[in-house]
Order: sequence, then structure tokens, then C-alpha cells
Amino acid sequence: MSSLFGGSSSSSSPSSSSSTTQNIDLGLQMSGVPPPVAPKLYKRNRLRIKELLSSPPMGSTVTVCGWARTIRNADAGKLLFIELNDGSTTLSVQCVLKESTTGFEESKSTKSGGTGASFEIVGEVIQSEGAGQAIEILVIKSTLLGAVYGGDAEGKTVGGAKYPLSKKGHTLEHLREHAHLRPRSKVHSAAMRVRHAMAFATHKFFNDNGFLYVHTPIITCADCEGAGEQFGVTTMFGVDPHKTDVKVPYVEPEKEEKKEEAAGADGEPKKGLSNKAKKKAEKKAAALAKKAALQLAEGGKPPEEKLPIGAVDYTKDFFAKRANLTVSGQLNVETHCCAMSDVYTFGPTFRAENSHTSRHLAEFWMIEPEIAFADLHDDINLAEDYIKYCVTYALEVCKDDLEFFETSPFGEKGLIERLKNVIAAPFKRLTYTEGIKVLQKVVEDGHKFEESKIEWGMDLGSEHERYLCETVFKKPVVLTDYPKDIKAFYMKLNEDGKTVAAADILVPKIGELVGGSQREHRADTLHERCVQSGVDPKAVWWYMELRKFGTIPHAGFGLGFERLILFITGLENIRDVIPFPRAPGLADF
Repeated sequence: MSSLFGGSSSSSSPSSSSSTTQNIDLGLQMSGVPPPVAPKLYKRNRLRIKELLSSPPMGSTVTVCGWARTIRNADAGKLLFIELNDGSTTLSVQCVLKESTTGFEESKSTKSGGTGASFEIVGEVIQSEGAGQAIEILVIKSTLLGAVYGGDAEGKTVGGAKYPLSKKGHTLEHLREHAHLRPRSKVHSAAMRVRHAMAFATHKFFNDNGFLYVHTPIITCADCEGAGEQFGVTTMFGVDPHKTDVKVPYVEPEKEEKKEEAAGADGEPKKGLSNKAKKKAEKKAAALAKKAALQLAEGGKPPEEKLPIGAVDYTKDFFAKRANLTVSGQLNVETHCCAMSDVYTFGPTFRAENSHTSRHLAEFWMIEPEIAFADLHDDINLAEDYIKYCVTYALEVCKDDLEFFETSPFGEKGLIERLKNVIAAPFKRLTYTEGIKVLQKVVEDGHKFEESKIEWGMDLGSEHERYLCETVFKKPVVLTDYPKDIKAFYMKLNEDGKTVAAADILVPKIGELVGGSQREHRADTLHERCVQSGVDPKAVWWYMELRKFGTIPHAGFGLGFERLILFITGLENIRDVIPFPRAPGLADF
């Protein structure tokens, strides 16, 4: 067998040992040599419209491809104007076709179908004579790639369904009904570009700060939040868990009575039986004992003799126990934090909440970092740094899209100034108790909330959170040290015994954006908190073991990615910042 460096794997040969040492030295010498540069094979055969508009090659012949936002005729049909967009920017480029242009007739709306048709355009970049645009393309050749079957520029059907995204504006509700086509709309494509930029910024921020990206499982048997609002994962399709025909070892009551005449609850034969009944009972007890012994030998559990009517025997399911879609990757990513130090996970999570608000989804993405050897103060600092980094990145990279949202009827006037204010000053920090006192004073002064009974121990609503950051402090607010009874079992119990080392970051327009805490790293205290919170410690035994084998103080937070996009774009509904929203009754695409 060859070693890593090509020598023999035997340790008995001196020459082999010498050769291996020389190879190791050679490997160390080569470690400073950069790897060879691989030739780049892929080359885009077109110029993206974003690049064309940002640095126009005046007088050059270019090729652009995209979808027509509008097609209109001019000069008695001798000129054709196609407003082309390829999704790289919210802006479009005007393509001018003369009657003599190759592909002129094919490009007309009566042939192409108009808005929504796709084209390849080859032409010369020239200065535009029209208002509101610096350049345009004088088309040499236009190729219709995909016509719109079902509607012309006037919206008349010519066979098939009408193209649902006409050149006029549409409501966001209409766009959601056509989620497969809404990326062609200005508002959704802009939101998706911001989403992409924020995902890239997220990985860059954590990578630059020395965090390791960990992929946590989507399927889990643990409930991080202890809320029970989870989607189940099963292969037991076709079996109704609410009927008695579920394949479980259930014995009807009358038969159970007869059975107990022959054998006790432990399966042992009762005294005073006939020889025939006694032999039958002994045979039954032996069979049960053998089955239990086999299962125990294989690492399983003894068989249950019966289950209640309507219960599901999950031992017959794929994972041999109840499994769900994850509500958070936190518990899993903590395992790597307690071995590899600073880590983070970024992926989809699922909540089976029957909520129809503009702030909730059944499937959404979460960013969840964990910091080793850290406390709540470190956690808050990291979260504030991350938010400000993302806002700064958006202002620098998504300038055109943010300007669009600032002027769009769906966006927010003054958006860019609001975002600049976020990074200009530190977030306001106060305890939950102090926040309650502020809100109580607000109510005393005459302000009315939907829930105006403000008292210590309550879980603040979105109206309270937004009032603190939008009206009272006019900036993001960090609330710390929440009552233990309204927070999760894994949050570190404070010395007062009533509060936990938790922090929520509240931002204008959204309310809660970040929820974090120092984690409870004391085994006994964590066990007590599990019991108090209704979480079975056995269900998270592996999480408990982290506190027994080299436990460390650590902290982390969770941030809803879609809420971050809402905050940065100024959009109002969370369903408009994710490609395919999942909510009650909504999973069509």
C-alpha cells in the first residue's frame, strides 16, 4: 500500500522512513506555491443589460437578450421600439428597429405576442434622442426566441390564455397568483436581486469574521422552540392515524379480559389454571420474552403490548420515531460550536402556524450563528454588526433597486435615508423591564394599543415593539433580560432566577428582527429549564450531553432572512420577498 506521499506504508524500513520524511519536507516546501490557474471555459455570449448601461461601449456592436416589457410602433409602422429587460437590473434598454432591419416583421407585436416575448438583439450602441435614457440600441438583427401565445399588445386573445403580466401595472396580489411569472415584474425582480445580495453579504460577513458554515438537517426529531407547531415527515401514507385500522398491536377490551385470565400483565402464567390454559399461557409468555430479548440485543426497546385507539406506532415509520421538518438549526449548529468554535447555519426552516399575517410564512430562511466562549454582550454586538454590514452592502451594491423601491408605490418614500440612519448610530439598548415601564408610561399618557394592558411578564406584540423603535427611540432597539417563562428552555438563567440572558432586536417597519441569547451551559440548570418548559430532556439527550463533556459558555441568535429583506426594501408583505411563499392554503408552485 502506498502512503500519501507515494512511499511504502510500512514503518519497519529505515529507507522508507527516510523517503517519507523527504517527501514531507518537499510537501512543506511546495505549500507556499500557488496552485495553477485553470483556464476559464465559460464565456457569456451576450452582454448583460446592467453592464451595458453602467459602461456603454458607444459605437460598438453588441448582443443582448431578454424579454419585451413593451413593444410599440411609430412613424406609421415604419419604426418599432422594444423595451428589453434581462433581469440583471430594474432598468431596460430601448431597441430601435427600422423597417429594413432583419427580423422587423417577425418582431411586431402581432407576430411575437408583444409584452413578454423573448428576443435576441444584435445592434449598435448609440446615444438616445429620447428623454430619460442615455443610450439605445440601433438594431441590426432581431431574432424572436419565444412568442407569447395568447395575447397581443392590446391584450386580445389569439388562441390560448391571455399573458397575465401586461405592460400596465399590477397589484402585488395579482403577481402572487402568477408566482411563476412574477420574476419578470419590476418589483419582484428587484426584491430577488436584493435577496441575492443579502445572501452573498451574509456568507461574506461570517466568512470574513472567521465563522464556519455548517449545514444543519432539515429533518429532525427535536423541537428547538418547544412549540409543537411542526410539519411531520412520514412514509406511512395511506394510513389514517385517527382510525383503529392503523397497524399497531392493539387488543380490544373484551379480548384483553380473556387474555388476563390466562396470563398476568407481565406475561407470566397465572396460578390455578387448567393444564391446557397453563401451557398456552407459558407458550405466549415465552414468545413475548424471546421477542423482547431479540429487540434488546439489537439495541431496540421491548415491544409495547398495546397502544391507545387512534395512536400511531412510529416504530413502523421510516425513522422508527416521529420526525418533523426543522423549526430551527440552532440545536444542531451548537454541536459544532462546542467543537469548532464560531459557526453559523443559513437555511430553510418550517413552522406549521395557521397565520395569515404579512410577517409570517410556513417556510422561511434563518441565519443562526453561534459564538464560542461568549456571553450575551458579545452576541448583541455581533448581531448589530451583521445588520449594519448588510445595510451598508445593500446601499453600495443595490443602489438602482433601492432607488426603485423608494419611488415605487409598493416601496417606501425616504427608504435610503432610513437605511443610512441605521448604520449612522448605535442601537438603543435597554432591558425588557425598562421597556415595559416605557410602554406603561406611554399608555398613561393616553396612547392606545390593541393590547393596552402592559404588565411585566407579557410577551410583547408587534405593535409594542414597533412603537418602541419607530416612535419612542426612532432607531433599532435591543431589549434584553426577558422573563424566563416567555423564552425558550436553552436560554441562560440569570442570577435573579426570574429572567434569562436573552435579547431581541426590534427594527422599524418590522418589529422583532433578531432573537438571541446566551445559551444555558450548566447541565443541571438546563435539565430544570427543560422540565419547566415542557420539553422532555430525553428527546434532546444529545444536546444535554454537550453540557457534560467539556461544556463552554456560548451564545447565538436567529434572524429571519425574509424579514431582513422586508426591512431593506421597504416592502410590506413577507410573501413578496421570497420566490415561492408557503402559507396556509398556499403551495401551488
